[in-house]
Amino acid sequence: MSSGGPGSDTEESQDRPFSRASERDEPEEEESEDEEEEEEEDDNQAQACGSNSGNAQNQSSSRHEHGERTPASGVCDSIFSWIWKRSVRRGPYVDPSRDNFRTMTSLYGSMNPASDSVNLNTQTHGAVFNLEYSPDGSVLTVACEQTEVLLFDPVSSKHIKTLVEAHEDCVNNIRFLDNRLFATCSDDTTIALWDLRNLSGKVCSLHGHASWVKNIEYDTHTRLLVTSGFDGNVITWDTNRFTEDGCPHKKFFHTRYLMRMRLTPDCSRMLISTSSGYLLILHDLDLTQSLEVGSYRILRARRTPLSTDGSPSSSRSVGVPRHGNDSSKLHPHREGMSPRNSLEVLTPEVPGEKERGNCITSLQLHPKGWATLLRCSSNTDDQEWTCVYEFQEEEPQRHSVLPRCSLRLTHYIEEANVGRGYIKELCFSPDGRLICSPYGYGVRLLAFDGRCGELTDCLPTRTALLREVRSVYSHSDVVLTSKFSPTHCQLASGCLSGRVALYQPHF
Repeated sequence: MSSGGPGSDTEESQDRPFSRASERDEPEEEESEDEEEEEEEDDNQAQACGSNSGNAQNQSSSRHEHGERTPASGVCDSIFSWIWKRSVRRGPYVDPSRDNFRTMTSLYGSMNPASDSVNLNTQTHGAVFNLEYSPDGSVLTVACEQTEVLLFDPVSSKHIKTLVEAHEDCVNNIRFLDNRLFATCSDDTTIALWDLRNLSGKVCSLHGHASWVKNIEYDTHTRLLVTSGFDGNVITWDTNRFTEDGCPHKKFFHTRYLMRMRLTPDCSRMLISTSSGYLLILHDLDLTQSLEVGSYRILRARRTPLSTDGSPSSSRSVGVPRHGNDSSKLHPHREGMSPRNSLEVLTPEVPGEKERGNCITSLQLHPKGWATLLRCSSNTDDQEWTCVYEFQEEEPQRHSVLPRCSLRLTHYIEEANVGRGYIKELCFSPDGRLICSPYGYGVRLLAFDGRCGELTDCLPTRTALLREVRSVYSHSDVVLTSKFSPTHCQLASGCLSGRVALYQPHF
């Protein structure tokens, strides 16, 4: 198959081989005395926790129980319970490394395949196209090439259920709406809703796309399901009024060559990547409106230029701390600001491709909404990069028609480019400090600096290389997708031959 515009015969599935002939460091800072004292205190606490649980061998033998949340007042019987106690009541994001870089770097640096992950073998179900954990981390769902969805217990690695013939074609993406409801989409052009409490059949099937459906997002504020497909359409579905026959829907947006669509965590922006190298950003998102073709104003259509040293020619001041992600304060709707659903069109540059086009194949967002993560391939499909672009907030100007933000390339790294034609899905860790990137027959963990620091704490003045924390090769075929658990210190990856591997720290 060869790629082309959405809905055309030359269009290409995310999960099948295709040809795109026409498509498309900073040194470590010295720790302050306060940091050293704090880390020394944290290390002492960790050692105390280890002594309560016995020797190091006992810690190793109890690692499979790391998903259990022990009471805060109980005995600290493992390193995981200690980390959990340090992260409780710290906000909506799992951020156990907020106080101790060394511990988390050591944990993630010791990631290895779990000994029993071999049980998660899906070879009879085809390639693994997508992995998704439930919000509470109790279920791992697997989207398979051959029409089925598998469910596993990620702690015990035991198979829970197989949704036989969940769709009539490849299952591409899975999205949880809450801890029990989840949605799947397929090349059969449909979306299906499922309930973990009763998996004997679908809750309902949603019909509205004219081509392969590749992506699902969910707005928790309006309870609108948002899907995108290779017909170029972004469709919203009102799950407040779903029945066995479906739920009301409408076309929200349309663009050619659509590849992926994502919502920022606060649902204030929608990002859309295309096979022609463009990245579309809808600002001040209002999903209740319907944007017909030609009804929206393109506010900016430009490249994000790089200077000769590889850094963007225009950049904001570096090192300004950000606390939280309250976009209601950043984007109040008042006179003099851009209208809702303002469209920004960018062509993100990548090193080595300054003069040539590229294809944006994978699109993810930082869990705190600070940056976007792109997997880009060259126009000739002979190179791949993972790139991080920071959202730059600009001071709103009265009666300005320009958007309030643009993207700045902060970090990048070249990828192995193994398995040409297949899209590799990257992911952020729940705290946003690490990136997991499919890398040939394995995965590698990437960080913004050598201490797994927050992005806002290590923004470079010039574009910098991502730091490799660890590489693990545990598959016999090209890895296509990866996902961090939202609650456990665990990582999952799936490959072309259908095997799912689980990774956890080994002591």
